[in-house]
Amino acid sequence: MENNLEKIIIGDKLLAIILRADFKKDGIEFFTPADYSQQLSYMKRPKDYVVKAHIHNVVKREILFTRETIFIKSGKIRADFYSDDKKYVESRILDKGDVLLLLEGGHGFEFIEAGEIIEVKQGPYFENMDMVRFEPVVKSKLKVKDDSCK
Repeated sequence: MENNLEKIIIGDKLLAIILRADFKKDGIEFFTPADYSQQLSYMKRPKDYVVKAHIHNVVKREILFTRETIFIKSGKIRADFYSDDKKYVESRILDKGDVLLLLEGGHGFEFIEAGEIIEVKQGPYFENMDMVRFEPVVKSKLKVKDDSCK
């Protein structure tokens, strides 16, 4: 993990990006390629810096997968990551202020502490078409990666 940014990768697939609450960098950085249907960036600017007022143009897009961005508002949550074929890969602990961008594969969560999350995803959203639920990893098989560089 570099500068409190972590990418969860299996093979050649980027499953998720974790941006820790204490990530810091001057300027602006986009963490996703321009062609991803969900974009994640970070901006740090000095006092009185102005982002010019703007509107976004109508641009037709084709979205093939639902992507989610999870903001940890409070508490502690374990995020479990799965491959496209529903095989468990590994887990991470997320704390207040962390941001998780889910890109490919599957995922599940367990609230380690009482908490709140905010979820942002593309719409319209059709639960019965957009997702397939499956049994989560059993606790005895968890592989929680060390986040000691946090």
